[in-house]
Amino acid sequence: MFPSFRHAMTWLHTWFGLTLGFVLMAAFFFGALSVFDREIDRWAIPESRFAPQPMPSFDRLLRPVFEDMQPSQQSLDFMRDKVNGPLPERFDTVRRWGAYTTHRDPVLGLFAGYEVPNAKDPEQGAWGNRTIDPRSGAALPDDRLKIGSQFFYPLHYSLNLHWANLGTWIVGLAGLVMLAALVSGVVMHRKIFREFFTFRPKKATQRSTLDLHNMTGVLALPFHFFFAFTGVVIFAGIYFPVSHTQLEPLHELHEQMEAQETGLPHDRAGVAAPLASVDAMMAEAQRRWAARDMAGEVGFLAVQHVGDANGYVSIYRAGTDRIALVGDGIHFKASTGEVLREDPPPTVVDSVNTFLTGLHLQHFRHWLLRWLYVLGGLMGCVCIATGFVFFVEKRKKQHARQGSQGARVVDALAVTTVTGMVLATLAILVANRLLPETLPASWPPALQHRGDVEQWLFWAAWALAMAHAFWRSAPVAQGGRNPAWREQCGAIAVLAVLAVGLNWLTTGDHLLRTVFTAPYSPYWPVAGVDLALLATAAAAAWAARRLGQRTAAPVRSVEVAHA
Repeated sequence: MFPSFRHAMTWLHTWFGLTLGFVLMAAFFFGALSVFDREIDRWAIPESRFAPQPMPSFDRLLRPVFEDMQPSQQSLDFMRDKVNGPLPERFDTVRRWGAYTTHRDPVLGLFAGYEVPNAKDPEQGAWGNRTIDPRSGAALPDDRLKIGSQFFYPLHYSLNLHWANLGTWIVGLAGLVMLAALVSGVVMHRKIFREFFTFRPKKATQRSTLDLHNMTGVLALPFHFFFAFTGVVIFAGIYFPVSHTQLEPLHELHEQMEAQETGLPHDRAGVAAPLASVDAMMAEAQRRWAARDMAGEVGFLAVQHVGDANGYVSIYRAGTDRIALVGDGIHFKASTGEVLREDPPPTVVDSVNTFLTGLHLQHFRHWLLRWLYVLGGLMGCVCIATGFVFFVEKRKKQHARQGSQGARVVDALAVTTVTGMVLATLAILVANRLLPETLPASWPPALQHRGDVEQWLFWAAWALAMAHAFWRSAPVAQGGRNPAWREQCGAIAVLAVLAVGLNWLTTGDHLLRTVFTAPYSPYWPVAGVDLALLATAAAAAWAARRLGQRTAAPVRSVEVAHA
């Protein structure tokens, strides 16, 4: 079929990259944004613009909040057809309370799980969430969307398509395809080290685009390979499920045996019991960590089987001083505070797994490495985008002669994926600053939640960018350039500046204040987002200007071999 192995790899690289490159583009871009998801949250929710806080007192502050919580409306809607009979008005049997914080979180996220009476599947339960100010316990508005951690972050690995984990499967397939594309790219580029140093921006579009594609692909090759591989490994439990298969009985037996070995009860006893001081348990956990020469703050705590004699409290150390995603858990009997178990040192396999997972999720405290992650993610975007452009530039003249629409369709999809995705991202930030605090009651029921409206506007902006890209793509079918690239770059520049201006007008937090004025002095989470938006505006304006110059100049046709 192919004259050589290298030609086969070229075909694989081209068509695998084209088929799922659009998904990989979203994974890289929103993955890069997710590196600073907590900072984007603070920009989007002005009430959270204060310094990160340690885990507060459970007894005085968290316990009253937990006792006041009930399942969310989303959870109740999910469970409504999964019970025999109506849902109760109040849920009193609590499976679990949990609180989680990091060195970058000013607010504290709480969650609770509840048993549902008469549930068709006893393992399924209802859940509730609340975000509070850890200094006072005051709840933040429930309809505020954490754009960074609740939207951009899951978007990069699930496309926010949650039905049957469809988005996660699509991204996982794209990750496998990317691994194949990386290997095939190395094979087809025999002069890979020379291409590392070769970029000729003044050459014809096809040549300079290929140079940039090769250079960014080679420069960030270890980064791209590592993140594609670890991304697939992290979700191995979804791709190779144990539950709901022939292995389910073995899985259940393993959980029961693990409970016997660890001394941590698997089920409720059905006997009511009080909850001892969790603050004392937190202090004891910190004392034991310090005794092992690893003093630290509490990052995560959970109360299992709340109010039951089998209840226990698990306290995990915040792991911001290391890469491995582990927490050195210490588990206490909930009713007495007695230590039930200290997690043993991990096995070699567990150590490798937690190291790879931690390196991918980067919860550790290292700001330079965080920026390198962003750079690597953006280089992945550039590599994929230039691959799209090269594909179109190489074929559009031939397609024009043949009357084919292939290059036109690919170019329109490339515009949608590259500039359209950035436009949608800016649209949700602008909407976040423009929408009123309380939405009008006259709006449709589906748009009564402020966060839902922001997400709808994101997808609407992306769909509008796609329609514009196809509408303006007619010149590509004649061998020309799509003006949508230049026009959408111009729109990006306008929206980015608008987002910065709206942040100033709606909150008073302009750059002079967030960088130089107390009590900020400086407050980099908000200032950093504003500066990134201004840098985006400058880059987009420059790109629009260059594209305008190239459109005005005579189009040169240069065929560049994939050598």
